[in-house]
Amino acid sequence: MDYNAIGLTAGIEIHQQLNTREKLFCHCLTLLRNSAEHSGEFFRYLRVTESEMGEIDRAAQEEMKRERKFRYYTYDTTCLVENDEEPPAPMNDEALSVCLTIARMFGMTPVRQVHTMRKLVIDGSNTSGFQRTALVALNGALPNGGEIETICLEEEAAQRVKDDIFSLDRLGIPLIEITTSPCMHTPEEVQQVAEYIGMVLRSTGKVKRGIGTIRQDVNISIRGGSRVEIKGVQELDLIAEVVRREVQRQETLLAIREKLLLRKASVHDNAQDVTDIFTSTKSTVLKKAKRIYALRLDGFTGLAGYEIQPGRRLGSEFSDYAKKCGVGGIFHTDELPAYGITAEEVLKVRTHMSACDQDCIVMVAAASDTLARCALHQVIGRAQLAVSERPVPEETRKMLEGGSSAYMRPLPGAARMYPETDVLPVIIDDERWNATTVPELLSVKAQRFAQEYAIDRNYATRLALSEKLPLFERALAEGIKPKLAAFTILSTCTELRRDGVAVEKISDEDYLATWHAVESGRTAKEAIPDLFKGIASGDSFENVIRKLAPTVSSHELKSIIHKIVADRSEFVEQKGRAALGPLMGVVMTEVRGSVDGKIVSEILRKEIDAAFAGKRS
Repeated sequence: MDYNAIGLTAGIEIHQQLNTREKLFCHCLTLLRNSAEHSGEFFRYLRVTESEMGEIDRAAQEEMKRERKFRYYTYDTTCLVENDEEPPAPMNDEALSVCLTIARMFGMTPVRQVHTMRKLVIDGSNTSGFQRTALVALNGALPNGGEIETICLEEEAAQRVKDDIFSLDRLGIPLIEITTSPCMHTPEEVQQVAEYIGMVLRSTGKVKRGIGTIRQDVNISIRGGSRVEIKGVQELDLIAEVVRREVQRQETLLAIREKLLLRKASVHDNAQDVTDIFTSTKSTVLKKAKRIYALRLDGFTGLAGYEIQPGRRLGSEFSDYAKKCGVGGIFHTDELPAYGITAEEVLKVRTHMSACDQDCIVMVAAASDTLARCALHQVIGRAQLAVSERPVPEETRKMLEGGSSAYMRPLPGAARMYPETDVLPVIIDDERWNATTVPELLSVKAQRFAQEYAIDRNYATRLALSEKLPLFERALAEGIKPKLAAFTILSTCTELRRDGVAVEKISDEDYLATWHAVESGRTAKEAIPDLFKGIASGDSFENVIRKLAPTVSSHELKSIIHKIVADRSEFVEQKGRAALGPLMGVVMTEVRGSVDGKIVSEILRKEIDAAFAGKRS
């Protein structure tokens, strides 16, 4: 696809948890807990509030389509600040320092007075109904010539457990938000910029690692479309696909509008109660409904079922909007008969609604008349957008599995922000800014590893990006050979993990003790896999190494090697010293890796030389 021709413009917002000891506005530790171990819980209703200008944010207003009761789990590691029953503490200075370091790495200008603001959020993810956020720096540079517009420091949201149940262990963890300009014009470029920013963040050594600790929101538009924000992209490899699918969606919505205009399609509130038509229905959903309404969309036949993304249709968009009122979704005649609804019932509804062949019927089933009418109003509004001058609405959408997306709410506006009166501003003076040091980029570190330690460039890059980088650097500081540490981290552990060994249970201290044992000759490097298997199973390092201690004396080793060479005399005569490699494997299998390979190699080489010399004489 020629993305330049369609006018693709994209920017990203990256949210990364910072690896600080305490949360942003309290002294609770940044520990994630098992929700099943929660020590208490409480309930809360969240409602929209007006901004200072008397306006209501449209995104927050959308969340108020139905009243929701939110349930929160508390722990012995959370406090009254998370419960919104105590004022926040001053801003975590460690978190602010990390943000300033990252700002300096991008060549940004710091904000001299860091003011905390409240960002209205009533989806249940914040007990207070708002998220605290503070602008820290402006105007940074990207390698593609684009710009980092802002860096903000904000509190992480609560973790959703299920539906409207949230866990407060994550709420308040310091989160850096990095926002770029709309400077990307291909899906691949978006992914590359996200990868670069992620690398810069990890270079600080002060960000959390693992699934859920970093999230990318991608803002996308094409010519004739609108800016759409796709939230919650956690996998870097999916970013380009998310962009491609959103481009497909916007192009298809534009094409659908042209078809609707040719048909002179229109959308009116002509909804009628059709509950009586389904009194004897076999549809499970319709049986449970107290009220069923139908809506005629003139000229929409075949287009409600038109695919706009893999696994998504225009009807899916209607359904997303209806769900904001608390219904399970919608039915439309492009997909019927199905779901227990018969062709005869469809015909009765079409007749009742005076529908012609080009008209599509949408049906909503709900537990009450109020819910049904709310859902129909949502469908009408979304269908009207499909024939409007802007058929791609400005929206916030959530990413679905595979890279498609679903509607969440309208894009928020300025009305969602207002000052936080409980947190004092923090001054960033020249002394503090100039004292902020810039760490070595991981890309530069990888080059240095390859050059200084003669490590393969691919290995060096993987090592620099590994979560075990601090361990590797500590090992070097303690005199461990670089190649031993690198091979263990990248190869040995990878193979053990594939074999089902829980290598995550092996502590850094166990790694270091193992390497020191190898370096001192206490054990062989070939014994590392067995050592790690024992440690991962719950045994201590000392117990495991004692069990694996060499049981072969020097005399016994020489005898074993002599016999192996003698039994393969023809092979030794044919290969000469080239027999060393194959026979090493035989000997190491015989002694089960309990003897250092260097010792085996030295004795085996002498034995081969002796045998080869004897044959020649």
